Amino acid sequence: MHPDVVELRDFYARPLGGMVRRLLAHRIRARWRRTHGATLMGLGFATPYLTTFRAEAARVGALMPASQGAVVWPSTGAVHTVVVDEENLPLPDASVDNLLAVHCLEASEHARALLREIWRVLKPDGRIIIVVPNRRGVWARLDTTPFGHGQPYSPTQLKRLLSEALFTPIDLGAALYLPPIDRPLVLKSAMAMERLGARLWPAFAGVIMVEAKKELMAPIGKVSRIRVLRELVPARGVPAHRSTQDRCTRDGLQATGAGRCLIEACPSPHRPSWTSKPRHPSLLRRD
Repeated sequence: MHPDVVELRDFYARPLGGMVRRLLAHRIRARWRRTHGATLMGLGFATPYLTTFRAEAARVGALMPASQGAVVWPSTGAVHTVVVDEENLPLPDASVDNLLAVHCLEASEHARALLREIWRVLKPDGRIIIVVPNRRGVWARLDTTPFGHGQPYSPTQLKRLLSEALFTPIDLGAALYLPPIDRPLVLKSAMAMERLGARLWPAFAGVIMVEAKKELMAPIGKVSRIRVLRELVPARGVPAHRSTQDRCTRDGLQATGAGRCLIEACPSPHRPSWTSKPRHPSLLRRD
C-alpha cells in the first residue's frame, strides 16, 4: 500500500528528508548526465529528484498513483503532476526516454504488472532507475520514514524481477548508510558515513538503486526435463478389479458381478487391450 502523499511531502520537508534528497539526487544525476531533448517521467513520489532535469529535458512529468494521492508540482508555473492508475499509465507506447521510480515499486500490490506497464511506455532504448528499500538495511525496519513501508528487496530479488519483466540491469548501486535519525550530529556527518559505509558494510545500505534498459526480445529460458513413466504397475495389496470398476463408473458404464466391467460397452481409448498372456496376471484376478 502506498504511503500518503502528505506524509511523503512532510518527510522531504524535514532536515533528514533534505539530506536523503541530496544523496539520492547526486547518484541519479551521475547515471543520467545527458537528458537534453528527452522525455523524462517520475513515477511514485519522484518530484524531489525531478527538479534538476527541468532545465534540459524536453518534457518532465510526475505520475502519482491514485492510491497515494498527488500534490501540485512545480509550485509555480504549469502543473506537471498527473494522477494515474499505475497499471494503466496514460501514455502512448514507446513514448518515454527515461523513467524514475521512487516510493513506487515497494508499495505496489502488483509489481509485475507495474513493470510490464513501464516496459510498454519506454522507448526501445529507454532507461529506468528504480529506488527501493534494502531488505538488509536499517531503513526498511523502521517506519519513521517512507522507506520503512512496503516490500523491501534484496539485489538478487530486484534483478530477477526486472529480468522477468524484460529489463536488463546495467548498474546496481546503494545509498543511505547513515541511520534514519533526524539529529544534527548525524546529518553533519552524513557524507562521511556514506563514504565509510560504502567501503565497510555495503550490503547494509538503506536503499538499492538499479538502472535497467528495456529489452525487445525475451531471453531463452532453461529447458527442463520431464520424467516419463514407461510402464504402469498396479499397487501391491490393492485388487485391480476395484480400479477397473471405478474407472467404468466414472465413464458412466455398468458394472456387474463381482466387480467385472462390461468390456464391450467400454469405448476407446478406455477399452483395455489385454492379450491372452497378460504381463500382470493380477489384473484379471477376482476376489
